[in-house]
Amino acid sequence: MKLRSSIVGVLALALVTVTGCSGADESTKDSAGGSGLEKTKITVGTMPVVDTAPLQIAMDQGLFKAEGLDVTLTPLAGGAEAIPQLKRGSLDISFGNYVSFFSASAKGVIDLRIVADGFQSGPKTHVIMVPKDSPIQTPADLEGKTIAVNTKRNVASMLVRVAAKAHNVELDEDKNFVEAPFPEMEGLLKAGTVDAAQVVEPFGTFVGQNIGARIIWDTSEGPTADFPIAGYASTAEFAKANPNTAAAFQRAMAKAQALAADRANVVAAIPKYTKIPAEAAGSLAIGGFPTTLNATRLQRVADSMKEYGLLDAPLNVQDLIVADR
Repeated sequence: MKLRSSIVGVLALALVTVTGCSGADESTKDSAGGSGLEKTKITVGTMPVVDTAPLQIAMDQGLFKAEGLDVTLTPLAGGAEAIPQLKRGSLDISFGNYVSFFSASAKGVIDLRIVADGFQSGPKTHVIMVPKDSPIQTPADLEGKTIAVNTKRNVASMLVRVAAKAHNVELDEDKNFVEAPFPEMEGLLKAGTVDAAQVVEPFGTFVGQNIGARIIWDTSEGPTADFPIAGYASTAEFAKANPNTAAAFQRAMAKAQALAADRANVVAAIPKYTKIPAEAAGSLAIGGFPTTLNATRLQRVADSMKEYGLLDAPLNVQDLIVADR
């Protein structure tokens, strides 16, 4: 979500380059609780999107410090940055979308492990929108039409194809989809350059308010209801060498994700790390924040990827999960 990778274009914070610590000498041992962390200082890749609100909550509430972790957040301008930075060790753990993570792992680009769940779709977090005067009423009307997505062959186009198939319409990645950054979709719809667009929050709210664009389908319902969107990953090497550190990160994030079940906590956090103003944060559609890693849930993503040609062979997600401790 690149699933969600282009979401951050308009919201991106200044990119910070931080080199993560390696090694596990006495200077990196936890001295606060005797928990035996292999590393106490870790660098985590993040993005200024609603999905990462729990990460901000964990920082604000001192949940990482309570686990003996000194966490430095590195804002990423897009999900594509996460994988090379994890690979070269400048990030220890990073937020990113599951489609990109699973694709990179399956292709052998990087040996990844999913450390913590992050975000799942909710009502109106991922929608298909059309101009207010468009004759398109349902996904069945998308046959032969052009649809803007932030990235082809990723979660955006996959969600649209799932919705269309539920309405007996087969869409083609090359013939039906055009790539466009989320901030540009409003202009494309207004000009009639595309027939529809797959839009995520906060852009869905803004496009509706600004040009009266209509939602014809919520891709967070039906076969893709509560669909796993993104999580936090490390390299397999990091997870193996730092099991206690990974477990401490998991515990802190589980607490933060639980706090994010209260919408008020998410709304309060959003303006602190994004450019979304406080007055707009309260009106956004917000999805779910799972507190545990569940292989069965995440397998939905891999199975859909295989069905829609984004994976050449089946992928067993269980093999990529770092068990909660």
